[in-house]
Amino acid sequence: MIASIPDSRSEPHALTFTIAERDSGTRLDAFLADHIADWSRSRLQRLIEEGDVLVNGVCTRASYKLRAADVIDVELTLLPASTFTPENIPIKIVYEDDQIIVVDKPAGLVVHPAAGSPGGTLANALAYHFQELSTIGGPARPGIVHRLDKDTSGLLVVAKTENAHDKLANQFRERQVLKSYVALVHGVTDDSGRIEQPIARDPSNRTRMAVVPGGRPALTLYRVRQPYQRFTLLNVELKTGRTHQIRVHLAWIKHPVVGDDAYGGGRDKTILNVTVRAEVRKLKRHFLHAEQLDLDHPLTNERLHFKSPLPPELKNLLETIAGEV
Repeated sequence: MIASIPDSRSEPHALTFTIAERDSGTRLDAFLADHIADWSRSRLQRLIEEGDVLVNGVCTRASYKLRAADVIDVELTLLPASTFTPENIPIKIVYEDDQIIVVDKPAGLVVHPAAGSPGGTLANALAYHFQELSTIGGPARPGIVHRLDKDTSGLLVVAKTENAHDKLANQFRERQVLKSYVALVHGVTDDSGRIEQPIARDPSNRTRMAVVPGGRPALTLYRVRQPYQRFTLLNVELKTGRTHQIRVHLAWIKHPVVGDDAYGGGRDKTILNVTVRAEVRKLKRHFLHAEQLDLDHPLTNERLHFKSPLPPELKNLLETIAGEV
């Protein structure tokens, strides 16, 4: 099937492809040129270089050889690279060597420029603070291998070299990277659970994701870390990396993340304790934190383990909830 897309650079057009066995071994750029009407191969290569094409959730090269069941996400709104400039934005570095950087991202910081966020991003900050970063994601995505939502805090790995980027991207594709989060949700959940439901763009609201039959396979594991009277603190492990996956899956089981305006269904407004409700409003973010990141070093293959403490605003909310009567 060939997708016909209006030639507009002001409105985003999102496409998703799942690779069939017959297309295994095809170059990424060649596949896209065959399946997206009116977009030349060179223009699509530029799109890949700008980081607007993800394979299984990560940036990769135009020459990447597709595998059966690979999932390609394409965003057909281009941000001109000429608008990208380094910015002196403070960032917290957890680890750095000549191959990778591990960053502890605060909530409120967008990972890279996109429609609505042309600057003030982590990518702008990285370009300012580091002379050498991978260029595979394109000039406006220096070093970016994977992403966190704007209002999710926590650990994110950045590639300094092309080799490191390729090795890390492959680890993400092969699910060799451990990504563990802390989430506070509404209601009391079971001790542990497994959510395996497909995710795609919400047919009724294209800015949101949803559990949709025929969507991309997605698997989330969770276990109770601390139960409270009306809430539960969870450890959540991602086995796949779909957009908004944790938030969508937890909302689907009727335990949305506290502070999540997009998927919370208004649950924050129903909190009975006035003090707790006020603390949630003060958060101005959702209670989701990328606490743990384990990966193999791209050069030495040593298994690296990183952990990020809960930000103060999340600790304060837990203390308030613990005192709820």
